Amino acid sequence: MKAVRLKTEHLTNPLGIDVLEPALTWNCEGGTWQRAYEIRAEKDGVEAWSTGRIESSKMHAKYAPVLKSRERITWQVRLWDERDQVGEWSELACFEMGLLKSEDFVATWINPELENDPKLHKPASYLRTSFTSEKCGQARLYVTAHGLYEVWLNHVRVGDFVLAPGTSTYDQNLAYQTYDVSAHIKSGENQVEVILGDGWYRSCSGVDGDRNLYGEDIALYFQLEVEGETVCLSDESWCASSSGPLRENDMQQGEVFDARLAEIADFHPVKKEDFGVGNLVCSNSLRIKEKERFSGKIITTPKGETVIDYGQNLAGYVEFRLEGKEGEKLVLTHGESLDENGNFTTENFQERKRHKEGGIRQEVVYTCKDGENHYKSRFTIWGFRYALVETKLDLSAAEFTAIAVYSDMKQTGSFTCSDERVNQLVQNSLWSLKSNFCDVPTDCPTRERAAWTGDMGVFVDTGLYFMDCYPVIRRWLGECRLNQYEDGKLANIVPRNNVPSYFSKILAGSVGWGDAAIIVPYALYKRDGDPEILRENYEMMKKWYAFLEGRAKQKPLNPLKRLRKSPYRNYTIETGIDYGEWCEPDVESTMAMRTPQGKVASAYFAYSGKLLAEIAQVLGEEEDSIYYQEIAKKATKGYREIATVDGKIESDRQAEYVRALAFDLLEGEEEKEQAAVALNQLVINNNYHLNTGFLSTPSICPVLSKYGYTETAFRLLLQDTMPSWLYAVQRGATTIWENWDGINEKGEVKNSLNHYSYGAVCGWLFGGVCGIGVEGQQITIKPTPNPLLTEAKASYQSPVGEIVSGYRYAGEHIIIEIHIPANTVGTLVLPNGDERELVVGANIVEIDHE
Repeated sequence: MKAVRLKTEHLTNPLGIDVLEPALTWNCEGGTWQRAYEIRAEKDGVEAWSTGRIESSKMHAKYAPVLKSRERITWQVRLWDERDQVGEWSELACFEMGLLKSEDFVATWINPELENDPKLHKPASYLRTSFTSEKCGQARLYVTAHGLYEVWLNHVRVGDFVLAPGTSTYDQNLAYQTYDVSAHIKSGENQVEVILGDGWYRSCSGVDGDRNLYGEDIALYFQLEVEGETVCLSDESWCASSSGPLRENDMQQGEVFDARLAEIADFHPVKKEDFGVGNLVCSNSLRIKEKERFSGKIITTPKGETVIDYGQNLAGYVEFRLEGKEGEKLVLTHGESLDENGNFTTENFQERKRHKEGGIRQEVVYTCKDGENHYKSRFTIWGFRYALVETKLDLSAAEFTAIAVYSDMKQTGSFTCSDERVNQLVQNSLWSLKSNFCDVPTDCPTRERAAWTGDMGVFVDTGLYFMDCYPVIRRWLGECRLNQYEDGKLANIVPRNNVPSYFSKILAGSVGWGDAAIIVPYALYKRDGDPEILRENYEMMKKWYAFLEGRAKQKPLNPLKRLRKSPYRNYTIETGIDYGEWCEPDVESTMAMRTPQGKVASAYFAYSGKLLAEIAQVLGEEEDSIYYQEIAKKATKGYREIATVDGKIESDRQAEYVRALAFDLLEGEEEKEQAAVALNQLVINNNYHLNTGFLSTPSICPVLSKYGYTETAFRLLLQDTMPSWLYAVQRGATTIWENWDGINEKGEVKNSLNHYSYGAVCGWLFGGVCGIGVEGQQITIKPTPNPLLTEAKASYQSPVGEIVSGYRYAGEHIIIEIHIPANTVGTLVLPNGDERELVVGANIVEIDHE
């Protein structure tokens, strides 16, 4: 048996982390069961730690020795199998610490701008310096910025992190990066060049178009060390210029670039700034990188526009090469869709009255030099598939490329089936994930660009199947903790991307959104098995739940709106403002017609209490667990009183039934079966269309399937008229839309066309249709085959190894094929409820088609 895919803190060989007890993890190959493991670690070629033989099947361990700044640890592991045979040592893995103490930061902040009118978009700043180094050994660069940066050492770009240093609540946490620049340094004189842009720090942001959210300056922090000796620092010896070719740069609005200004001459001194280093941290996450590339095809619209179609809606930016004459211009405006007449539009993601600059441009304005021109965006990112071209240039030989940009997540899941429309739905969901996981998980890359808590709460399980997004979500949870209000409310958008209003502070108490503080960490724990994620967020969870308890005790002043006298009156939420069952079809414009908010709020109060009790149990907080169990029981009874008549739900909204069953809020099997029957009939009566909203849609197919209405769930999945998942596929979508009718039957476009939330149904394809369930090292395969999909197969590179589950119909039989990784326990649950033990490796089961 051998150990493979070694990671530290879910990262492969991370450089510059500040986790003091990093988690070391591995997978097993060969053999069946890990009986024991041994880890050995070295620092500078000398043994730093050895666990000796540890009798355990766990595939993770905490690094125990005390770690110091800059320490580089190499480690490997060997395993004993079920026969007590020891395997070979694994390949070496490593991790390196960043700067852990304030005294380790010895550079100063420098500001390259002589003048700063905060109302104006400004050019990028070009900074330079030189230094002499007699050494050429191990070299490390520690760098960050207010805004965005690119670094060049001896005319070679440092690293492949784009849009660095990423986004965060900069005044509290500003990530710096560590780069291995050993190969860049030469003996003698070295040249340094840095380009600074506005970035999330001071660009237009979100639907309001607010700017300068974290400051009006841009600034650089730069600290370069060779063999532990500081050789170059950001200080007043640097010089800078704002006369370079990048004349404007904005994350949302785009870039203005003048290729005639490539040679920069008028450099001036920089200003020293006293910003301090107290907020500098390691991100402990994945870097943002350029990923897939799509060649553009030039088309002509009905009204004669020249438009580039890249064939895929994505988040990223562009690169082009073309021949031009000095002074000739090219303007590219980027959008997601063509309108109902086949012409270019950006109107679907505009809020012109709210936006401080009158709208979102997503634009490149390029001025040519003579001859060949090459441009690639640097300090901007947009959501787009199309680009409107405005120019007199000859584009017959031009090359246009769209570049997808997102956090460097590896794809871990794939799903294919007999229906190509469903396969496209899966790809659309995957692309919406990629388009919105750029350092933090946002809702859309165009209009709001906001990391909403509610979106993550409904999508986390699906996201974990698709890609190794754990580090991104974990980092975002840290932002949630930073932005939690004193009274326990959770900011709905973190980090902030607008100027918070009084109303936004009230809505920070929205259930379903704030409950992500509990739902998301617990989902990460259940998939991964490491309770550290629960410890990190436990105080945030408790504060949020205490806020809900306070809401439950507040009652309406109007006695006609009060719950009838009940012993559970203090365990229902009857006041406050919530987003509730957002975007319910047919009623989204009328608050009064939505699922009653008190029912939604009280349901989440009960459900989150149950989860929090389980979390407390995992963490050994016994008193807390008992307390939350009791609250959850009373809240469940309170919910039943306000949402049912003696246990019976009376509603024509599917959401009410889905939530009650998904959250287990009814008493006894009779009440649950009654609700499931009613839900099934509602879906049938609605001709297998959805009328659920944002919060309940991900659960409707799992609930129907759980209670035996598998065919209804499949018919709902395969519906292709609006509202349904496949309607967008039929309309040619390559991502998931924010609304079911993002492009209506007339071809009219509205709102974002790149929201992952409704793509959460794909979690059911993995966990329901193919039945892959993972909790720690326990794997349960519970497929729900149906002849509406004659075959389906999912693979998932889980934290414990690759799991494969698929079925196909073959005459009177169903063939189920499963692969279980080593060092796990697998159980197959057949559609009739029978259970079979699975062996490590391949499993083939044949059952009759009933």
